[in-house]
Amino acid sequence: MHKFLARGLLIATAALVASTSALADRERQRFCSDSLVRGTYGGQLQGTQTLPNGSVQNIIGVVVRVYDGDGGVTQWDNVKNSANGYVPNRYGSGTYIVNDDCTVDIVFNPAPGFTIQERAVVVDNGRELRSITVLPTGLFVTSVQQRI
Repeated sequence: MHKFLARGLLIATAALVASTSALADRERQRFCSDSLVRGTYGGQLQGTQTLPNGSVQNIIGVVVRVYDGDGGVTQWDNVKNSANGYVPNRYGSGTYIVNDDCTVDIVFNPAPGFTIQERAVVVDNGRELRSITVLPTGLFVTSVQQRI
């Protein structure tokens, strides 16, 4: 009887370890796609930009972004900065890719001849995005966007 209980306990422990490992693997493998980020998002941005003369300007703004669920994005923003003042209703467009790990690569043109690259993370099953500006190197902006 003692051997039977010991074997049963050993088998139960092995099954628990195997199921815990499988659950952890499934948790690591998030299968996100472009379609997860779809719809209209409202957001706020803030940061700084190093100007060609070496001075630094502060940047704040609000933005409405529309992600089409297929890799295209359009945006209207209202931005204020300490060097040039207020820039209202600026339109831009770009592309995005949602990676399997739920990070997002965004290439965006807020104005003709100006390209911004962002890196974002999908939060709350696509209801929110949090991003940083990667390029240009002198632009340090963070953004939080929520689906509206």
